[in-house]
Amino acid sequence: MTAAIHSGQFASLSNGTRLHYASAGKKQNPLIIFVHGFPEFWYEWSAQLPEFGDDYFAVAPDLRGFNLSDMPADVSAYKAKHIVDDLRLLIAHLGYEKTVIVAHDWGGAICWNLAIALPALVEKLIIINSPHPYLFMRALAQDQSQQSSSEYMNWLRNEGSEAALAKDDFALLEGFFTGMGQPAASWFDEATRARYHECWQHGLTGGVNYYRASPLHPPTSNDKGASKLSFNPDDFKVRVPTRVIWGENDKALPKTLLDGLDEFIADLHIERIEEGSHWIIHEQPDRINALIRQYLKE
Repeated sequence: MTAAIHSGQFASLSNGTRLHYASAGKKQNPLIIFVHGFPEFWYEWSAQLPEFGDDYFAVAPDLRGFNLSDMPADVSAYKAKHIVDDLRLLIAHLGYEKTVIVAHDWGGAICWNLAIALPALVEKLIIINSPHPYLFMRALAQDQSQQSSSEYMNWLRNEGSEAALAKDDFALLEGFFTGMGQPAASWFDEATRARYHECWQHGLTGGVNYYRASPLHPPTSNDKGASKLSFNPDDFKVRVPTRVIWGENDKALPKTLLDGLDEFIADLHIERIEEGSHWIIHEQPDRINALIRQYLKE
């Protein structure tokens, strides 16, 4: 038996943010939170919520700026520390002191920070195609190949990028899933496309503001980006059990971003999926579920 998904739920947090979330399972079970990336929303986890709702309270929020959650107008409202705070308060709002976290892309970027800053909240961290912040900063600052792969980030930071993404019935935005030299996205069928279009019609500025608010982007002639940052690697240690799943055919986030990860995490296992793209969660949902299940048992 698989648990039913319930969407249309809202959490009004004490920092003034209202988050929409979907869930499966019963509140008395242990909590597992699934955190989406760009340009997605809670529905990214539609194959995971029912699977884990049988023995967990499985929750997938829309991050601030996405879909049905609040979309603050100020770019600075999208700094990582504020999104981390949303998740901290959401965990408390749901009545829990600890959670397992599964996160992808921007969700992963936020949850790396959450696990580093607030390890007591995190029972286990499962990251899918989202680079550790220190390693990503170093690559963006020093690695020309990574700078080239991440050039789209600077494009997204530009004024008006959300209008360009929405033009011609979201043609450019769909290209994130179906273009960029990736395998044909057979998972992006008409029903899925309709769900994503419905989400995107709520507005794209919030999601794009994650890029505008972040110092992690390739340097340009008028903005040094990641190259102006100077961090102590010791401040980026992850002190919770961490499992990383990586589709190695990711065009924006190459597998080289995994190099040196073991220097930051004592309890680490990396699962590499050679043929998987950035969208491995959609491409191989059963395999992802099996890996998450395996990690939960460890």
